[in-house]
Amino acid sequence: MTTLYATTMTTPVAPLTLMVDGDDLVAAGFTADAAALQARLGPARRRADMRLSPELGPVTKALDAYFDGDLSALDGLPVVQDGTENQQRVWSALRDIPPGAPVSYTELARRVGNTRAVRAAGSACGRNHVAPIVPCHRVVRSDGTLGGYGYGLPVKRWLLDHEHHHAP
Repeated sequence: MTTLYATTMTTPVAPLTLMVDGDDLVAAGFTADAAALQARLGPARRRADMRLSPELGPVTKALDAYFDGDLSALDGLPVVQDGTENQQRVWSALRDIPPGAPVSYTELARRVGNTRAVRAAGSACGRNHVAPIVPCHRVVRSDGTLGGYGYGLPVKRWLLDHEHHHAP
């Protein structure tokens, strides 16, 4: 049986729980509840053993660097999420959005090749289980308002402000 390793780190905005399966980051979210984060994963990882760890090596170091202002620190982290082909395309496109340059849900849909699939793009953002590494917080409404965020709009606003402040 697979063993997942999890840690919860303190960040300037909220506790952030990270979960790895081997070298792959499979979950991250602004919560201190590792079990709730695991419950959002696919069936095999939901049933996996979970062990709490004080830190997760390169993953923890990358997140520390990000919160210290190195916005490129998350770029190389290997991420694995269970999802449809369309969700995978959206999650990949999210990682291509530069920090400090949010896009609209319409623009995100265009980037994955279907301008009429705005709701599907928004739904894929909502099913992202690796925030902020897969940066769904960088997607806003067409009118510039925040839209939604699974960890609350104050967290989304903080992340956008942090990236705006540290963007090159």
